[in-house]
Amino acid sequence: MSEPVRVLLVDDHDLLRAGLSAILGVAGFDVVGEAATGPEAVDAARRLRPNVVLMDIEMPGGDGLTATRRILTDCPDTHILILTTFDLDEYVFQALRAGASGFLLKTTPPARLVEAVRACAAGEMSLSPTVIRRLVDTFVRRAPAPADGRPPVVLRGLTPRELEVLRTLARGLSNLEIGAELYMAEPTVKAHVTRILAKLGLRDRVQAVVFAHESGLVYHDGRPD
Repeated sequence: MSEPVRVLLVDDHDLLRAGLSAILGVAGFDVVGEAATGPEAVDAARRLRPNVVLMDIEMPGGDGLTATRRILTDCPDTHILILTTFDLDEYVFQALRAGASGFLLKTTPPARLVEAVRACAAGEMSLSPTVIRRLVDTFVRRAPAPADGRPPVVLRGLTPRELEVLRTLARGLSNLEIGAELYMAEPTVKAHVTRILAKLGLRDRVQAVVFAHESGLVYHDGRPD
């Protein structure tokens, strides 16, 4: 059997950490540690090397966004899932910019949280397509369509099929959903995503989403994707 996913809980409320620990423990995760501030989270991540960090944003003594940046610099194999009370576009954008692999509210049902942690550990994103669209519409500069109708230079190293996969990925679809839309097997989609990330020098799917929109591959002004 594979080892359980190692999770670090970061929140300044003891009761919430206890509840999260109970939920994740029942679901088979290994909660390896807890922290109540950003600096404590950084120290714990360095020592414990968790697969996933469940990170609050607003905490006394050091915010979660700064901690996210520091953890991902020191522990590049760790994935960070933001879990916050605040459904603010600015926080979503900053979290993704910092390298987080997902963004959930503390009102998220336990089953969805468990699913999100598993997805995060596997390199999937835990961000709904609705949040992605709102994020991009609000914060990402819309690049004009290339005059020649071709992708920007930075994307021309991708094959036509990889461009199709990246467009669907930018809408927040999972590998299974991409496969259904493009008539591809899920392992084939996963292989395409891996090559796309490698070619573009991106850390994960979330960075690929933002990159696709920033590069002008996906438009929001009525033109087709």
